Amino acid sequence: MVSVARSPVVVLGLGPAGRATAHRIARAGIAVVAVDPAPHRRWTPTYAAWADELPAWLPSGVRGTQTSGVRAWALRPHLIPRTYVVLDTPGLQDALTLDGVQVITGTVAAADSHQVTLTDGRQLFADVVLDARGTRPQPTLAQQTAVGVVVTAQQAAPIGGSVFMDWRRDNGTRAEDHPSFLYAFPLDEDRVLLEETCLVGRPALGLRELRQRLEHRLATRGVVLTGNEPIERVRFCVEPGTSSNPESGPVRIGSRGGLMHPATGYSVAVSLNMADTIAGAVTHGRCVQEALWPLGARQTHRLRGLGLTTLLRLPASGIEEFFAAYFALPVSLQRAYITDRARPMLTATAMAAMAARLPPRLTRIAVTSALGRKPRVAH
Repeated sequence: MVSVARSPVVVLGLGPAGRATAHRIARAGIAVVAVDPAPHRRWTPTYAAWADELPAWLPSGVRGTQTSGVRAWALRPHLIPRTYVVLDTPGLQDALTLDGVQVITGTVAAADSHQVTLTDGRQLFADVVLDARGTRPQPTLAQQTAVGVVVTAQQAAPIGGSVFMDWRRDNGTRAEDHPSFLYAFPLDEDRVLLEETCLVGRPALGLRELRQRLEHRLATRGVVLTGNEPIERVRFCVEPGTSSNPESGPVRIGSRGGLMHPATGYSVAVSLNMADTIAGAVTHGRCVQEALWPLGARQTHRLRGLGLTTLLRLPASGIEEFFAAYFALPVSLQRAYITDRARPMLTATAMAAMAARLPPRLTRIAVTSALGRKPRVAH
């Protein structure tokens, strides 16, 4: 058994959350060890965020494309007056340099708040252990699934430009089928991602079903596929699993630590921002868990959980109406619902404003979800 000298910080996992955190801690002058089974593996998923969510320290060069005035469709067309950024995935990974980070290739067998044991017997010791290994799909947890194709800009022309969410039923489904939406954004000047997404489900729609829906929708709109387009497949949990040792275990960060918005599946921007919060806590000897989860953040997280419960309880026909109510909100309240993670009063205000815009049958579901009750089924 080989032990490595004690380090101030050990980070488990070098996905976006772990790499960003290790990067910012090292930039703060703190020694950090990072562990990953394949630390040099190149990232391939598409990451995106609203521009106003990204931290100021992130180099502008990692912004692959920017779209101002984003379109959506839920019962009718909507225009979101915010700028949406699709990140350059290789550029993002390269920008989060690991200079000053001791990188160890290995797989974690066990970890607690101060000790990590790898499957080859090596042991690491630290003042703080941060677990950024992401979430694993579990049948009991709500998931998001998606299938996309990367096409040329010319192929994508019939779509008519970028769209954040298009809930129209031209994907071959009926009103009673669980809905999915079209997401369409350029990755660069020449490539466009066209994706069919099941926002959330327990269980979520299968990838084969989503591909069939995507192909039907694109054919309906006049998009011609060659069959050789790169395919992007997505499946992840939108809620973190429970920890077997929450008191003595490592501090969970990123999507593993509940930083993912459960109603959208977005987590990269908040993980980038929280990297500095974590680095600041480590630098000043504060509790990282408390820095990540002050009272306002915990209250907001509970409110977001209620929003997820509402989405899961809505009838298939109600999800588009839910988002029609969301897109009808002033942009300040849209931002409060999606972005602000530590101002519960703003989040509650946004949720109340949405409830007021919903049809009565859906408002009842939202209210019963907030009260922790099961909605009554109408006969």
